[in-house]
Amino acid sequence: MIKAYTLAEATKKMEHYCAYQERCHKEVNTKLRQMRMIPQAIDRIIGHLIQENYLNEERFAQSFARGKFNIKKWGKNRIVNELKQRGISIYNIKSALKEIDEETYVDTFNTLAQKRVATLKQGSAQQQRKKLADYLFYRGWESQLVYDKVKELLG
Repeated sequence: MIKAYTLAEATKKMEHYCAYQERCHKEVNTKLRQMRMIPQAIDRIIGHLIQENYLNEERFAQSFARGKFNIKKWGKNRIVNELKQRGISIYNIKSALKEIDEETYVDTFNTLAQKRVATLKQGSAQQQRKKLADYLFYRGWESQLVYDKVKELLG
């Protein structure tokens, strides 16, 4: 049996949900639908969360970009794609990318590439180049950076 929530209960629950960690509108909307809330209630609750500053897409995007870059070492392409999937506006995505320091970005990329090369022992030079490139592309680094680095490290 699924619990039925009143508007006040659902609002309180979503305030806690948003206070715990930054959320985007899509996550909140999905959560409310899972709680079986009707569309009018969802709109009211989301409106309340925005008004009370529990929900802020720009803040979410900035926090997301910082976290994924610093912790998971994602490149800008992956961060942009993930934010787009969450329905974040282009304006907020650009704002989020400004959170990443350019010098730190390049240093992180170089360190990541060198660590990966150190693990590549087997296979031909061609296979090693492909493995390094695939690894960096999967993490969302720009193609020009990747090709230059592969050429630099593996000839």
